[in-house]
Amino acid sequence: MADGAKFSFSLVAGDPSGARCGLLATPHGPVATPAFICCGTRGAVKGLTAEQVRRCGTQILLANTYHLSLQPGAETVAELGGLHRMMDWPGPMLTDSGGFQIFSLGHGGVAREIKSCRGPGMGPRTLLQIDEAGALFRSYGDGSRRLLTPESAMQIQRLLGADLVLPLDECTPFHADRAYTARATARSHRWELRSLAAFRRGADGDGQAIYGIVQGGVYEDLRRESCAFVGENDFFGQAIGGSLGGSREQMWEIVELVGKWKHPARPTHLLGIGGLHDILHGVGCGVDTFDCVHPTRLARHGGALVPAAFSAAGHWNLKNARFARDPEPIDGDCPCHACRTASRGYLHHLFHAGEILGGQLLTIHNLTFLNRFLDAIRTAICAGQWSRFRRENPWTGRAS
Repeated sequence: MADGAKFSFSLVAGDPSGARCGLLATPHGPVATPAFICCGTRGAVKGLTAEQVRRCGTQILLANTYHLSLQPGAETVAELGGLHRMMDWPGPMLTDSGGFQIFSLGHGGVAREIKSCRGPGMGPRTLLQIDEAGALFRSYGDGSRRLLTPESAMQIQRLLGADLVLPLDECTPFHADRAYTARATARSHRWELRSLAAFRRGADGDGQAIYGIVQGGVYEDLRRESCAFVGENDFFGQAIGGSLGGSREQMWEIVELVGKWKHPARPTHLLGIGGLHDILHGVGCGVDTFDCVHPTRLARHGGALVPAAFSAAGHWNLKNARFARDPEPIDGDCPCHACRTASRGYLHHLFHAGEILGGQLLTIHNLTFLNRFLDAIRTAICAGQWSRFRRENPWTGRAS
């Protein structure tokens, strides 16, 4: 599979609850876990340079296989030196396979779905067919028909050059009935085996490792079956994918079940989830890494992540009138560039003036905030203080 000298995952500290600190070694450096994977969907974190992202404390980036395969194209990325050189990012990277995009293309934005996607071209008319071969869809760029298969997903990710890659899978919506979810899960398993075979055929010591994806929707028996499938096959890591339910409570229940059944020695990633309370719950279930567009998307709309003592909602909308003449920084205890240089009033002005600097500064703050939160989690676990931290901490406040 992957070169053992380049990839490894070792546990540093643990808690009886399942929370753990680890070290994920990759060819582009280590990742201390639990960690947040910052989303650079189309080969960029919106508004920031790679150096700015690094200064926020970010250890690892995620890029989107589906979008990059359409623009600029995987071959172009390879000609530009792969994602690391093209983006000038020296650290580890993960790419998804396009499986979540299959869900989005086929089902559009499901109002109650926790993991929603409203990107360009996402809608029922864009997906043409899902069958054993793969997913046939129409490009939102030029309207051409494209077929994404388990084999082509691996080839695309090989050209992109990320350290960690994911197999093709189908993500069903939470309202899909059990019969369809069972068929989709079984098909995802067959696709994952084809992806794994294609990965092995292409493996030549170039420094990639593959994760398996646990599917099964909201159905306990299917999730357990999928955990067993991933654990029995030669994947380096495992990701929790698919529908996580129609409510936070249902999502937490699914993550907790998967946490009990997952392979205990492999790094575990929770796809598309990044709320503070959700991260706390996931860490307690043994999840090692998380990714989500929430901190960067929130920033572009004027939202600043703040400690629970500032706002029960966990963020402020700095476009609100009450911040217009506020001379204070977002958070005086935050070391980020935004908090050191810009007042709440200035940020309020930037958004109302339509200046892109506002979104850039809030993105810096939100990424720094989230990385500091994960750093505090690691510190608490290593100090044997995880249970206390989970009950009460300055980021999320007292547990209810």
